[in-house]
Amino acid sequence: MKAVISVIGKDRIGIVHEATGLLVKYKLNIVDINQTLMEGYFTMIMLVDLSACPVDFDEVVKGFEDLGKKMDMVIHVQHEDLFDAMHQI
Repeated sequence: MKAVISVIGKDRIGIVHEATGLLVKYKLNIVDINQTLMEGYFTMIMLVDLSACPVDFDEVVKGFEDLGKKMDMVIHVQHEDLFDAMHQI
């Protein structure tokens, strides 16, 4: 199983460090990653592998939402099933 994690907010030092700290906590492996700065805003999208995650998906979502609030950023975690369903008719 995989998930897409998006991180968006004003650029500052330590964003990647803090976000990847939770990846380690939840044992999520980065499959693909893309980040950029857009006029002072940091954006990062990661595709992560959930197969070694020791907790429920909802706990991962809540952990990243809480981190986003702490960092004054928007962090969303979306399960790959959502994207698969969007492309089926």
